[in-house]
Amino acid sequence: MTGVLWPWAAAVFRRAVGAAALLALASFILGPLLTLLVWAFAGTWLFPNLLPEFSLRWWTFVLGNADVGKAIRMSLLSAPTATLISAVICIPAAYAFARLEFPAKRALLLSFLSANAFPKIGLYVSIATLLYRLDLMDTFTGVVLIQLVNTLLFMIWIPTGTFRGINRNLEEAARDAGAGPLRTFFQITLPIALPGIIVAGLFAFIAAFDEAQGTLIVGTPNHMTMPVLMYNLVLSYPQPVGAVFSILLSLPSLVLLLFAQRYLRAGYLAAGYSL
Repeated sequence: MTGVLWPWAAAVFRRAVGAAALLALASFILGPLLTLLVWAFAGTWLFPNLLPEFSLRWWTFVLGNADVGKAIRMSLLSAPTATLISAVICIPAAYAFARLEFPAKRALLLSFLSANAFPKIGLYVSIATLLYRLDLMDTFTGVVLIQLVNTLLFMIWIPTGTFRGINRNLEEAARDAGAGPLRTFFQITLPIALPGIIVAGLFAFIAAFDEAQGTLIVGTPNHMTMPVLMYNLVLSYPQPVGAVFSILLSLPSLVLLLFAQRYLRAGYLAAGYSL
């Protein structure tokens, strides 16, 4: 009887341990987000109450702040601009990295990782010094240029891996059928690579949209984005203000992720980072 029950008990124990581990992981990931959501709608939350008095008071305060509207407009303008410029510069370069042979190609490709190899604050200060000499401090152009530092890596590495993964037999078949190089690229290569390029653009947009340190140095006081303004609000106002602004800051990225989820497959990232 004992020999029959022991495997059953062991299976139940394994399932219980697995469920407990999954619950702990979910709590670790979702717990802070739920707390943030509660704080965003907390009018007052005093000890020893387990839940606050819910209110839209801080939403009205944040949305009625003129600086918030200005920061939202700046973020929604600068981040897409930086992403678009990155695409224009990097996609042809990614195609060259994937298909052409030239001296120091691998070293040049690895150089795009250098911006992430050490704390970025030193790099931002150096770039700010250069922008100051070019009279680009506290300008929209300066903000876009500093955001490009965070987007180039994604727009180079992921499309390069995507172009490398395309079966060249399809392109050769198109050439054999009489298509020229440009027609082959736009009708065969580019449509196949498009999902990887969209994933790269998505990550580039999020990197530009969430950039704060460089924009704080280059863009203040008149060109502040949402992450920069969030620093000021968190330091100057009660905790619910920071929670409300965090939700507003995450909404564009969340909407974009939901829109592009059909393209978010691990294969594109694996191809981009396996060079």
